[in-house]
Amino acid sequence: MGESRGSRVMFTFLASWVRPVMNGLMAKEWRGQEHLPRGTGMIVCPNHVTEIDPVVVAHFLYNQGVMPHFLAKASLFGVPVIGGILRTIKQIPVERSSAGANRSLEAAREALADGGGIIIYPEGTLTRDPDMWPMKGRTGAARLALQTGAPVVPLAHWGAHEVFPRYAKRFHLFPRKRSRVLVGEPVDLSEFHGAPLTRTTLDAATDRILDAITALLAELRGEEPPAERWDPARKQEKGLGRRSETPDGDDPDASPRGGRP
Repeated sequence: MGESRGSRVMFTFLASWVRPVMNGLMAKEWRGQEHLPRGTGMIVCPNHVTEIDPVVVAHFLYNQGVMPHFLAKASLFGVPVIGGILRTIKQIPVERSSAGANRSLEAAREALADGGGIIIYPEGTLTRDPDMWPMKGRTGAARLALQTGAPVVPLAHWGAHEVFPRYAKRFHLFPRKRSRVLVGEPVDLSEFHGAPLTRTTLDAATDRILDAITALLAELRGEEPPAERWDPARKQEKGLGRRSETPDGDDPDASPRGGRP
């Protein structure tokens, strides 16, 4: 099996203008491509530090011959033109109902069977951590991995936030920045295979995935991560959506050394 002809044509069309833009915005330093499984679908789990990092991750994967598939709000599929593009390139609609969740799972299974890469951010949203380390995660990636048996590939990236800081409203183009991507070996979740998908199991598998991402990010940054992951619930922050912004739209904690309260 594989991507349909229509899907590949649309990916090629989109890449024909996205790749030059990304190459112009940032220099690239990509490592660890050899860890991407070949000939099979995969779940790619990156850290999430800026609104533009999905484009960074998709750019990287496409250049490695892996077609990127994101989970997108189901409502987007009803938007003229955009919905058609999303369906053509087999992006995955996410719905809240039980029936919708089953349809999303089936769409994810199809993308994996076609050898694509499903990108799931374990954090669920932009990290709330003031120093932009991965925060406490949500269990969707672990659940999909344990339901399908697909390999989970951890990916860390650093640098895109300098071009478009977290929650920003404008780009910072000069001087030219560098985007660095580091891929790790697939996360070993074998001890969880066959276990009931309880909250305990899913939380443990999610922590295993986030530990791998954090270790890669620490290598990229040349810094030690915090001993304890940032937990929005314990900090009385909402788990999803945007944090408060400064008047010009830039995040007050955007600096990687912004200090931990």
